[in-house]
Amino acid sequence: MSDIPQDISHDQHAVRLKKLQDMRAAGSDPFRANCEQTHFSGEALKAYVDGADYTVPVKVAGRLVVIRDMGKSQFVKILDQQGQIQLYVKKDLVGDEAYVAFKKLDLGDIIGVEGSLFKSKSGEITVRVDRYTLVSKALRPLPEKWHGLTDAEQVYRQRYLDLIVNPESRERLMQRSRIVASIRATLAGRKFLEVETPVLEGVAGGAAARPFVTHHNALGADFYLRIALELRLKRLLVGGYDRVFEIGRIFRNEGVSRKHNPEFTMLEVYQAYSDFRGMMVLLKAIFADLCQNVIGATEIKHAASGQMINFAGDWREARYFDLIDEVAGFKLSALRSSPEYRAKATEAAQKLGLEVHPGWETHEIVNEIFGKRIEPTLIQPTFVTHLPKELCPLAKLNTEDPGLIDVFECIIGGMEVAPAYSEQNDPFVQREMFEKQVGEDQQKMDTDFLLALEHGMPPAGGMGVGIDRLCILLTGAESIRDVILFPSLRPSEAK
Repeated sequence: MSDIPQDISHDQHAVRLKKLQDMRAAGSDPFRANCEQTHFSGEALKAYVDGADYTVPVKVAGRLVVIRDMGKSQFVKILDQQGQIQLYVKKDLVGDEAYVAFKKLDLGDIIGVEGSLFKSKSGEITVRVDRYTLVSKALRPLPEKWHGLTDAEQVYRQRYLDLIVNPESRERLMQRSRIVASIRATLAGRKFLEVETPVLEGVAGGAAARPFVTHHNALGADFYLRIALELRLKRLLVGGYDRVFEIGRIFRNEGVSRKHNPEFTMLEVYQAYSDFRGMMVLLKAIFADLCQNVIGATEIKHAASGQMINFAGDWREARYFDLIDEVAGFKLSALRSSPEYRAKATEAAQKLGLEVHPGWETHEIVNEIFGKRIEPTLIQPTFVTHLPKELCPLAKLNTEDPGLIDVFECIIGGMEVAPAYSEQNDPFVQREMFEKQVGEDQQKMDTDFLLALEHGMPPAGGMGVGIDRLCILLTGAESIRDVILFPSLRPSEAK
């Protein structure tokens, strides 16, 4: 509280520090105060009964975001978790001394009030304040309403300010919480058990991704932040958890983009005695509940294309190689066993304007065609099925064509939202697929998982849903950063 500048007229921080100093000198410290809250703002607004001959007492609390001084009275608005509510503070009601103190409050201060509801002359439901308590003094000013938080880096780095001044951001991120809650309720209603599995792993398995590495001093060993939830959850299938899911953080030491953050959230769900088609049914049920309980509609507008995405109709199902053949303009799939396959795949990719790296395997070339020329065009919900076996070593091989796997990738809005498999439970096939995946890096193979499979895992369907991408889709966000409260950023250079 010392070293306050002499000239403080244009230094809001210093002015507010001086106000706090004066309050403490007078025996009042807002940081030692508290208040009771009986209603959130939205609840208080709903509690008002128009035309009733009685008043509804309420105790609300929040941050001052609007102040209109009328002389002997003030209309102000506070912001809480549910939004804003107007307060009417009158000198005759709160008393002279309290009113003088109230007029010294600043935007950003947090107060609690007691009063009753009424409707103002403008028709706005308002709290007539009888008593108030300052419970936190904002020592820094809020960004200006129209010229404030416009720098994207500041939005993400100081998310707390973004949530205060940008109602769109606040609603989008609260919608994320509702989406996750709806998914949990859907799965719980179908007798799935929610579990938690380790974030620190001795082997980074379950996906092909670069892990973050850390060291545990007491154990004298390196550990990896998990890159997938899959292998732990499948161990639970072995242990008798027939329906299990986890919504957890995943970490991949890779690039950052509109759709990628190094730290992201996945739902992984596994159901014994099911398969990838059972996961289709489950995913549709998840979306049906989201439409009913969160979105309030069965259609949303796709932000990029302007198309209406319909979740209530029939979801398209298309085989991976049928889509490849269509965009290639010839039956590339018919050459999968031919020596010409790689050359023809390269030719098709180059005609579509794609760069082919010399070290790519043929399935990588074909998947580049899918990822760059097919996936972005699939706006309506589409199950792309029967992918090449090289793309996922954890799925069951198709009985009719062992070069394919029984999987789907659900594409909505030009973006993969959910992959699902008929899970591989043959320990011999699984070991062979793992060995091909890791090559000479045998230490990267999760041999304990293979041991678990040898004890017997039931046939199962499994699915992953990218929560962040789902939120991008359902909220119309431009970037994954807009649906993560605190996205990964370079360390600030500010001291």
